Amino acid sequence: MVQAWYMDESQEDQRAPHRQQPNRAVSLEQLRRLGVVYRRLDADNYETDPCLKEIRRAENYSWMDIVTIHKDKLPNYEEKIKTFYEEHLHLDDEIRYILDGSGYFDVRDKDDKWIRISMEKGDMITLPAGIYHRFTLDENNYVKAMRLFVGEPVWTAYNRPADDFPARKQYMKFLAEEAQ
Repeated sequence: MVQAWYMDESQEDQRAPHRQQPNRAVSLEQLRRLGVVYRRLDADNYETDPCLKEIRRAENYSWMDIVTIHKDKLPNYEEKIKTFYEEHLHLDDEIRYILDGSGYFDVRDKDDKWIRISMEKGDMITLPAGIYHRFTLDENNYVKAMRLFVGEPVWTAYNRPADDFPARKQYMKFLAEEAQ
């Protein structure tokens, strides 16, 4: 089961867990109120998994690829790791399914605090368009992930500040409605 927690303020190695002391866990319900959707799937059988097939059909995830993030597998590895960890948003949902390895997605809560979501094999996450987030490997330095999109993929990340985009405004409206 996925774990999430509020991060400490340390600027040390981004791959470390960065849990506050004492730990402040974040529940799936708290993530849902931020628009983050979590699912657990059978990564050993992703090619034939009927659950994944149904999710793709229901959510209209028509495009997918698989990326391996490791120094020996990803061209421009160091540059990509830095780019992934810059706080940004997308104009479309970001859907990632971890097929092997592990890493962290960090998202901002409604009070602009960082929440770290530990992702491992079998975890699927959907981050809503307009949410500020970032990604990093954990101390294992390896993840293999499926990337899913509705239609053709759009890879553009907009670094913070990016508050004037309609996707960000819509996301902020969603947060306001969730708070009521």
